[in-house]
Amino acid sequence: MVPALRYLVGACGRARGSFAGGSPGACGFASGRPRRLCGGSRSASSSSFDIVIVGGGIVGLASARALILRHPSLSIGVLEKEKDLAVHQTGHNSGVIHSGIYYKPESLKAKLCVQGAALLYEYCQQKGISYKQCGKLIVAVEQEEIPRLQALYEKGLQNGVQGLRLIQQEDIKKKEPYCRGLMAIDCPHTGIVDYRQVALSFAQDFQEAGGSVLTNFEVKDIEMAKESPSRSIDGMQYPIVIKNTKGEEIRCQYVVTCAGLYSDRISELSGCTPDPRIVPFRGDYLLLKPEKCYLVKGNIYPVPDSRFPFLGVHFTPRMDGSIWLGPNAVLAFKREGYRPFDFSATDVMDIIINRGPAGVRAQALDRDGNLVEDFVFDAGVGDIGNRILHVRNAPSPAATSSIAISGMIADEVQQRFEL
Repeated sequence: MVPALRYLVGACGRARGSFAGGSPGACGFASGRPRRLCGGSRSASSSSFDIVIVGGGIVGLASARALILRHPSLSIGVLEKEKDLAVHQTGHNSGVIHSGIYYKPESLKAKLCVQGAALLYEYCQQKGISYKQCGKLIVAVEQEEIPRLQALYEKGLQNGVQGLRLIQQEDIKKKEPYCRGLMAIDCPHTGIVDYRQVALSFAQDFQEAGGSVLTNFEVKDIEMAKESPSRSIDGMQYPIVIKNTKGEEIRCQYVVTCAGLYSDRISELSGCTPDPRIVPFRGDYLLLKPEKCYLVKGNIYPVPDSRFPFLGVHFTPRMDGSIWLGPNAVLAFKREGYRPFDFSATDVMDIIINRGPAGVRAQALDRDGNLVEDFVFDAGVGDIGNRILHVRNAPSPAATSSIAISGMIADEVQQRFEL
């Protein structure tokens, strides 16, 4: 196995629950039933795959793309519970292409972010996807913030972030005429992009290479096939059965789960450990009035406070020309709760069990309530566990890092499943 991966190896028995894992313009099944999006070489009636990826967000789609480009002879499918792809975390984020300055040196976050940002810019150029490399200033406004700013600058250099420089007040004004500060880090490699557009491009690449995408497929159960008395060939060749909430099923040899907000519950479905648990935090933004958007040219961030697990309220330009200010961090009472009063009793019970500090995203917590800061991959044991790889924690900057993450996942799948 790839030695850099952090692994949680669960004793896989059987556990049950209910779940998450789409692209506009689908064909095949009628609304409300699993449908195969246009593209791919397999017929709509196909129900068996060599590899299935559960989750149609940016990490799942990038991983599916990487796997099929590396193994074009394999049949690979993506399952997504919504009718469209990339509608949750991928479609509800700030759109920032992060540079990698914030993360602990030598961590997966740092390595994958720096590598992933370069790969993402290259991919967008190749595909004609619009982006803006508008840069970022991290601004110290109090004297006491300057040592933290300088330490952050050194961390960025250790991580190999391109083009960093410390600038003084006059240069701050040149970069951002309406910004005032004592000192700042100029981070020119930061940018913005529409990540849902990137994810849908990954899906198109995947389908054009022969992959299949099934939307409206909400996974309810993952289990080993029960052989029929005649020892059916299908049961032996495709020993894993994945059932949806409507009782329909597909079969496969191996499973990779990239279920985001539901990664802990999907892991339990396959009999693996539920830890780390996902605790959702909603981040709300304010919008600058259109006539005031000239005040901000690029991303403007405060100096992060190490006492808190988030980067602070910041100004973020968007691809549509608007400027976002935020986010705050509000405990969400539903895992896909984008409105203030969205509520799910099941999700609230999961939150109450896990006490910990607030975050600004779907945050993984260990059983002691501590934030899980880095990427986590979970491989089970036993018949079913040995055929599954779970992506358990892929927090920000997972979108920035998605292409780099997908390469690492493809490496692990190839080695673990001996493809």
